[in-house]
Amino acid sequence: MTAGGVPSVSALVFDGIDCVALGHLHRCRKITERIRYSGSPLAYSFSEADHPKAMWLIDLDAQARLTAQPIPCPVPRTLARLTGTLDALRTEPEHTEHERSWLHITLTDPDRPHMAMERPKERFPHTLKLSFTAGHHTSDESYGTRVNGRSDHDITLGFVEHVTNVPATAPERDLLSEGLESVRVQVAAREAR
Repeated sequence: MTAGGVPSVSALVFDGIDCVALGHLHRCRKITERIRYSGSPLAYSFSEADHPKAMWLIDLDAQARLTAQPIPCPVPRTLARLTGTLDALRTEPEHTEHERSWLHITLTDPDRPHMAMERPKERFPHTLKLSFTAGHHTSDESYGTRVNGRSDHDITLGFVEHVTNVPATAPERDLLSEGLESVRVQVAAREAR
């Protein structure tokens, strides 16, 4: 069995054991009749938004006969992903079913809207994550290539402008410069030890 980057263990290790109940994996899974992952009762990330949650009801009798039944877990609040412009998401009736969901919203507006997180929450109060598609660098060029030759100060200023959609003010530039210099001094002191 292998999941993600976790080392694998052969199911044969558990030969002769009546029932093996494993944890950690978020999906309820059957490896063999006697080896099962319990799964998680709730979704823990938006990558699990479409995964049905369940648990195993295991009955093991005195003769080690095993029966297992998957039981769906109650979902107090669904997870969902919505994509669109801020105005469309706030007004289109097709999104009514997600007004009580935990949401990851991706805005496609050409410019970042003012109060981008607060405004969707007027309709979708349980929005947890907000992303943007417009204005992102779409080149195949790597981030390392794009920042190559730029000073740390220029890179941090670019980040501030990317996040806020406006250039850093003079006080912000000065504060970033002071912070970077402080880090340089601390790193130099550590390296000198």
